[in-house]
Amino acid sequence: MGGAGNPARAAPGRATFAAMPHSVRRHLGVEIDAYDRAIRSFVPGYEEMLRVAAREVAGAAAGGAVLELGAGSGAFSEAMLERREVGAVELVDADAEMLGRARFRLARFGDRARFREASFDDPFPPCAAAAASLALHHVPTLERKRALYRRIGEALPPGGVFVNADVTMPAAPAAREAVYRGWTAHMAAHGIDGARARRHFAEWSEEDAYFPLEDELAAMTAAGFAVRRVWSAGPMSVLAGAKRAAPGAHGGGAHGGGSGRNHFRAVRLPRLARPLSMNEPASKPIAPTVMAASAALNAGQ
Repeated sequence: MGGAGNPARAAPGRATFAAMPHSVRRHLGVEIDAYDRAIRSFVPGYEEMLRVAAREVAGAAAGGAVLELGAGSGAFSEAMLERREVGAVELVDADAEMLGRARFRLARFGDRARFREASFDDPFPPCAAAAASLALHHVPTLERKRALYRRIGEALPPGGVFVNADVTMPAAPAAREAVYRGWTAHMAAHGIDGARARRHFAEWSEEDAYFPLEDELAAMTAAGFAVRRVWSAGPMSVLAGAKRAAPGAHGGGAHGGGSGRNHFRAVRLPRLARPLSMNEPASKPIAPTVMAASAALNAGQ
């Protein structure tokens, strides 16, 4: 998390994933067992964000396997596995401690939960859908993020969905500072005073890079996704993209257990006219409208 300076700039001399595997204990300064409590203090709308993201994934999974990148303690995977449309989730994380926590958390799901200690640079298996929550802000540059999005797309069938729940920051300094003020207020309401919140932002900036919403949408679009933001609260956004079929391709079929249908085709979501303030209530998810419209379109084909 974090970064109160340039939100999209890696710190000088910063290590890559391969050189320094991410550690939640080191990065957030919390014990693994305390992570689930701490993250609610750090992240506005955390539980609603996971619910919305899980619903977007489930709408396209069709009983197939989902790949979660940077799965952490397994909270997002749990939200997905609780939906019957999700056949299985493969949790990928470079932090062995967090994967251990996730194994304990997800034991009740049996072999529907699978675990792999790996980085974002490792090959991805074919899957019906892919997802990430509060993980991909550790990718330090847009160039690397575009490459990652392309590789995710290669693992998906046409119509397969990639859902990313993470931080986006306005490019304009004044708007970005307004979002940070709201974020600080959220943390203060959870017992973290303003000075400590700002120190958190500075500490997190050693590993985190936040890009403007427009850059994130453009990167996913360039990677072959039809993408829109489906939920937001302060600095947090849920982006859902369906892989477009290659020009001239017909049908689709299953790939990794997916349905191969594009649930977002020809559906446009409204974009916000201004950055949200965290003093405003979280926006209501608009995904049900998307899915209803998409179902109507697909039914008529």
